[in-house]
Amino acid sequence: MRYIAAYLLLTLGGNTSPAASDVEKLLSSVGIEADSERLSKLISELEGKNVEELIAEGKGKLASVPSGGAAASSEGGS
Repeated sequence: MRYIAAYLLLTLGGNTSPAASDVEKLLSSVGIEADSERLSKLISELEGKNVEELIAEGKGKLASVPSGGAAASSEGGS
C-alpha cells in the first residue's frame, strides 16, 4: 500500500507519470526504504495508464461486491 499511496501523492502533486526514483525519494523522505523489485512491478503496471480512470474503474468493481454481513444476534437470557 505504501508504494501505491506514494504514487498517488505524487500524481496529486502534479507528476502525471512518477518514476520509481520519484517514489523512492518520497518514501525515503519519511524514513521508508523501498523494495525496488515491488516498486518496479507497480511502475510497470501503471505505465501509460490514467490514475483517475483506474480509481473510477476500481470504484465500479467495489460497488458490485456484496458488503452486507449477517447481523449478529444477541440473546438476553436472564
